[in-house]
Amino acid sequence: MTVWLRPPRRVALLSVHTSPLEQPGTGDAGGMNVYIAQTATRMAERGIAVEVFTRATSSDLPPVAELAPGVLVRHVPAGPFEPLDRTELPAQLCAFTAVVLQTEANNEAGFYDLVHSHYWLSGQVGWLARDRWGVPLVHTAHTLARVKNAALADGDTPEPRSREIGEQQVVDQADQLVANTDMEANDLLHRYDADPAKVCTVSPGVDLARFQPGSRTDARARLGVPASATVFAFVGRIQPLKGPDVLLRAAAEVLRRGDVNRSDLVVLVVGGPSGTGLEQPRALQELAAHLGISDVVRFLPPQAGPELAQVYLAADVVTVPSHNESFGLVALEAQACGTPVVATDVGGLRVAVRDGVTGLLVPGHSADMWADALTRLNSPELRAVLGAGAVSHARAFSWDRTTDELVGAYMRAGVAFREVSEQAEVAS
Repeated sequence: MTVWLRPPRRVALLSVHTSPLEQPGTGDAGGMNVYIAQTATRMAERGIAVEVFTRATSSDLPPVAELAPGVLVRHVPAGPFEPLDRTELPAQLCAFTAVVLQTEANNEAGFYDLVHSHYWLSGQVGWLARDRWGVPLVHTAHTLARVKNAALADGDTPEPRSREIGEQQVVDQADQLVANTDMEANDLLHRYDADPAKVCTVSPGVDLARFQPGSRTDARARLGVPASATVFAFVGRIQPLKGPDVLLRAAAEVLRRGDVNRSDLVVLVVGGPSGTGLEQPRALQELAAHLGISDVVRFLPPQAGPELAQVYLAADVVTVPSHNESFGLVALEAQACGTPVVATDVGGLRVAVRDGVTGLLVPGHSADMWADALTRLNSPELRAVLGAGAVSHARAFSWDRTTDELVGAYMRAGVAFREVSEQAEVAS
């Protein structure tokens, strides 16, 4: 049995359904991918080796790839070599777990000091690895079924009961539960009856070297957007939960009112279909046509880091109209670039965006309310004030701080695991 009161030497990081090597913005790749890649890289810089286990979605993937010095990504064969819907993945957890356990068995005893699982599917695997290896389990949920089901978009599919049960099992078994915000921590306490001693809040960060103020004129030139245009942007996975339709309806209302000239307006939608959005991959294009705004809407595929920063810089406003967010990395990245954000007044967006200081929070999803907010930010003076506040706010978040706090959570998990182990020995 491994018990330690120091930072771990090697962490087994579990991310069953999505790889940190994937491009965020489509499929299941999103903020969690960024979180894992950024924190794992910084763990390695602190002398903690990290091995990420993720399901192989192609036979062309190497068994092991290096994400960064000290960070390995292990592609685990579990099920067909193709992307699977998350509803199909529980059937592959046994195969996935077997490979994870075998990997540890092929090394010397005590090879991994700690397991950190991301999302409930990984938590199921982590729970078994914890018990087999005799090491602490740290779990980050990222999203919670009971919270998502309480704030579904119209027509969206609720999370199944089996997920709620699986999440509850992981909450009960983990030695430390890492929440993105105090609100998420409260959800764990009151919706899942988590032990308060096990719950801590660690805010995600932002890459302040990549996302920073720059030339709006140059960014627009790179994107082929007129320098004088009014630009509203949405960045993220295209699915009902993220609410990209809210921006299109609001833009149509802004034009109907005459608040912005049609010839001046550009609406950028950056991302790819995901989740239930895969059922109707052209739904947004069809909605734009129905609203009569196809001429002002530009659809772009997911953008890599430097190109994504150009999107944020080119926008007058970045919108985050999600129905629920555990945090909202897009909002933080945009603000780090000096671009105000209009976001829904829900979940972690209340932390990521400071209403009236870095952007505006909208209490709902009606086209009228969103049009009001977008029109309010059509004032260059207000945008300048909020943009300055946005940069200052974003600087309070960094992946280095997030990583340091995660290391603290790892050490607390070690203490908790030792105490539980000692109690079990006494009882026996």
